Amino acid sequence: MSMTPERKAERLSAHIVEEIDHWLARYPQDQRQSAVLGALRAVQHEQGYLSTEMMDAVADYIGMPEIAVYEVASFYSMFNLQPVGRHEISVCNNISCMLRGAEDMIAHLEARLGIKLGESTPDGKIFLKKEEECLAACAGGPMMQVDHVYYENLTIEKIDEILDQLD
Repeated sequence: MSMTPERKAERLSAHIVEEIDHWLARYPQDQRQSAVLGALRAVQHEQGYLSTEMMDAVADYIGMPEIAVYEVASFYSMFNLQPVGRHEISVCNNISCMLRGAEDMIAHLEARLGIKLGESTPDGKIFLKKEEECLAACAGGPMMQVDHVYYENLTIEKIDEILDQLD
């Protein structure tokens, strides 16, 4: 009696499949790979990061080579390839933010959290993402993103208020 091998796509939750299908509907059948960014965002949102196992599942579901999915995931800074803290903080360090004090904001975050850029707090609560070149809020610098929500015109006091509100 032979067993049917598991399709890697079976690892995807119903919610992730629904999200991927939403993206796939936007593209012609021969351009399914165009949905890979949306698919990876859906996986990361649910799982917290992109494991090799889940990237393989996306590749299987979309019908593209696994290596192509790895290339996309490793190219974009928005994707985490290792487990990180529950709350993700990104601080813009582009020229507009830098001239308005981004370096001081980063130094404060590192000191307050006891971690450096690219690290998570020991309790797994907060991940301080590596420097972001631009988060597209130049007029509101210095700025940071916490769980994809923008906070602009930062001060040390504003940062402390934001951090105090995180569960």
